[in-house]
Amino acid sequence: MANFLRNQIQQNRTTFRTMSVPAKVLATCIILTLSTGMLGALGQIIVHDIIPTFYSGNKTDDMTMTSDKQSKTMSAESESTTAQGRGDLFSDLSAAPTQSKKLPFYKSEQFVWTLKWTHIHLFGMGMIFIFIGIISLLLDARPGVRTVLIFLPFIGVWIDILAMWLKAFISPAFFWMHVPGGGTFTLIFGYVSLRALWEMWIKPEGNTPSVTLHVPGN
Repeated sequence: MANFLRNQIQQNRTTFRTMSVPAKVLATCIILTLSTGMLGALGQIIVHDIIPTFYSGNKTDDMTMTSDKQSKTMSAESESTTAQGRGDLFSDLSAAPTQSKKLPFYKSEQFVWTLKWTHIHLFGMGMIFIFIGIISLLLDARPGVRTVLIFLPFIGVWIDILAMWLKAFISPAFFWMHVPGGGTFTLIFGYVSLRALWEMWIKPEGNTPSVTLHVPGN
């Protein structure tokens, strides 16, 4: 009896194959819109992060040499300015070095920027994968598969967030944590989107198997 009820619930569950055409159009528009945004994000990562990291070695060396020259020039100008002001009676007031107060950790620019990036990233990616989770619920797949497809992207987002904090305050070597983090939610996003489109518009309509209840004694 329990197996019969389970089969009935599974058969009566709404999936992309059983949805009406307007519902399929809505789901398709959501998937295509999110996919466009994801492609834009990947392009931004390639241009802003990957290319400068792996293909800009010469430019980095040139920038370092230029920075050293500028530092030496500024140091020479600073010494010249100080030397010129030593004959003034009030030179100790005008030319005294000003020591900047060290800000608390939670007021530092790095902390504020990382915190801002975290909440923007969590809100944005969270909304995307709420939609992807709903789409995963409607897939014609086993409950275990749908469960994995729902929670794995959120794990990937948290790994990505953790990588940003570790990279900022521990070591830049934690940059590599972006690979499993970002790769996880990107692969799940691609799989769920393509499978949903396939089930809605390409997968052939199969005959729904009939389930007969056998009652002992009849």
